[in-house]
Amino acid sequence: MRHIDKAVALLFAGACATAAAAGPDYAKMAHDMLSSDFRSKGPATVERVTQQDEVQKICSAQPAARSKKVDAKIEASQLKTIVYPADGVWLGKWEEGEKIAQNGRGMQSSDAVGSVNGGNCYACHQLRKDEISFGNIGPSLYQYGKLRGQSAEIMRYTWGKIFNSQAFKACSSMPRFGHNGILTEAQIRDVMALLLDPASPVNQ
Repeated sequence: MRHIDKAVALLFAGACATAAAAGPDYAKMAHDMLSSDFRSKGPATVERVTQQDEVQKICSAQPAARSKKVDAKIEASQLKTIVYPADGVWLGKWEEGEKIAQNGRGMQSSDAVGSVNGGNCYACHQLRKDEISFGNIGPSLYQYGKLRGQSAEIMRYTWGKIFNSQAFKACSSMPRFGHNGILTEAQIRDVMALLLDPASPVNQ
């Protein structure tokens, strides 16, 4: 389903870029095609590929259509969506966070509705020194906590970045894990511990 999501994003980007031009309404044609060709199965629903929120619509347009002012508005609006832990507990267990980082399952047609998702963090980031299989779409997070510490500001920023990355970088490629319900609050705590606990392999 992730490959489909990427293909759909590209399709929407092309459709949005050409919709304003004279001629057929390609955005509508793309939407109609997806609506008729895709079928919901488990947590992989048609709505995930046919319905975009306002931020997704803006981000699907060509980058040239955005300005720094638009990006600032996106970030401000997304910052308001972040839900911080009400009990003030930021860190869970780094051992569980490592499992989440390694787990690429979730929200696919083969998954059961309500099943626990992974974060698939290694697909984009280096996290520990002894892991050789990691992506580089995102920055290395090795020694994340060792370099940054555990100040209140770092805790709040890191939580927010995991919850909704677009609050800090408009149209970020990083999934909005909390905002879209991919990870639970408990899972975010565990990923936070993986990044910030001094005992975590990330910080060795």
